[in-house]
Amino acid sequence: MKKLLLLLPLTAALFACGQRQNTSANQEETIVVATAGDIPPFDYEQDGNLTGYDVEVLKAVDEKLDDYKIEFQKISWESIFPGVDVGRYQAAANNLSYTEERADKYLYSAPIAKNPLVLVSRKSAPIKELAEIAGKKTQDDTGTSTAKLVNDWNAEHPEQAAQLDYSGEDVSKRLLDLDNGEMDFLIFDKISVEKIVKDRGLDLNIVELDSSGNPNNYIIIAKDKADFQKAFNRAVKELYQDGSLEKLSQKFLSGNYLPDAKELE
Repeated sequence: MKKLLLLLPLTAALFACGQRQNTSANQEETIVVATAGDIPPFDYEQDGNLTGYDVEVLKAVDEKLDDYKIEFQKISWESIFPGVDVGRYQAAANNLSYTEERADKYLYSAPIAKNPLVLVSRKSAPIKELAEIAGKKTQDDTGTSTAKLVNDWNAEHPEQAAQLDYSGEDVSKRLLDLDNGEMDFLIFDKISVEKIVKDRGLDLNIVELDSSGNPNNYIIIAKDKADFQKAFNRAVKELYQDGSLEKLSQKFLSGNYLPDAKELE
């Protein structure tokens, strides 16, 4: 919890000296977190304000950190990582999964949720496993782990490649396009897909993919902010242990999607 600084009456000289020292000692470092704010229930706008599981976890962490002040900046997906690269933002939250390419450039927080991928198709033309995407059409954004999954499949099966078209549409629009027959399948995270399908009343076939790789959701942090990473991870562990993280999971994710406790060690 943020601490209040109490000063006892002292001589003018000592007071001034102590005030300067305390101001310096208690100065908060601002951490600007970039998010596209378009992936409910993780990051989205409600009544003009950013909210969602990722955002509220960061707000709860902020309450525990005396040395840091967390702020948010809503930007396009394509601008998130370039902005972190040049120091405009110090962290990113956008239902972000783990990839080795990102781990080479950024720091990962402790996992804040478990969120496996699903393969979505129309019930009239169901695709039940990854091997069945051969020759089928999908859409994705550039730089996503799901686009990489499809591209990796295509590289391994060049004679059975799927057609991947890049679009700037958010996942809600892509699921509507899938439902309308504009593509054959979509790969995305389970929690977001299930919420959107339920909210929009879509009649889609959802199959959970093998999550043996890494199904978790993270906050990404700039390489030069290792101290913030450590402070963030300590706070997340406290939120996990006191039940706050589960409450946020139940509220925003409609279930207990917490990572395994050993992953927070």
